[in-house]
Amino acid sequence: MKFNKIKLFAVAILASMTAINCSSDDDQINMPTGPDFSGTYIQEDQMARPAINTVFVNDGMKDTFNSTVPSQMGEMFQGPFQTKLEALSPAYDPANPSDANALGFTAAQFTGVLATDVLTVSLDDPTTFFDGTNVLTGRALADDVIDVELILIFGGEDGLSNPENPGLVSDNVSSNDKEFLNSFPYLATPW
Repeated sequence: MKFNKIKLFAVAILASMTAINCSSDDDQINMPTGPDFSGTYIQEDQMARPAINTVFVNDGMKDTFNSTVPSQMGEMFQGPFQTKLEALSPAYDPANPSDANALGFTAAQFTGVLATDVLTVSLDDPTTFFDGTNVLTGRALADDVIDVELILIFGGEDGLSNPENPGLVSDNVSSNDKEFLNSFPYLATPW
């Protein structure tokens, strides 16, 4: 009991000394002046289309891919993407370069689009990843992006209506677990 009183007394002395020794500049408030954009900034990551980045960018080229500006990506990565696409999908036969997907893109054309990791947006067409008519005109929350990518990679010329690889054209998740909202922030609450 006596030892606890000594501890309590020591804490009280230290607290009073701290209070006495505080500087008197409490009336000066240092307000932030805003963000500081001086210095050198570098691009560290790209994920406009995360599933594509995950599947087609090999581990050995992740850093290079993520730090390459989009205008240079097609030239640098189309070839490796095409090699990966032809290895993954029997819908693209390297012996038949005219094999195409539901958009009519050959392996070379399709991987040229995939290798440039940007989301395109049309100011005139409906915002959609792919709705059967409009292609890559944006991305709506309800777009089933993974299914579209699977159809274009594995579906062949007929895509979903008569896919060349029927078991590979859907992740079998047909909708979000909650309805999207009609106003900002559009996403449902997580719980």
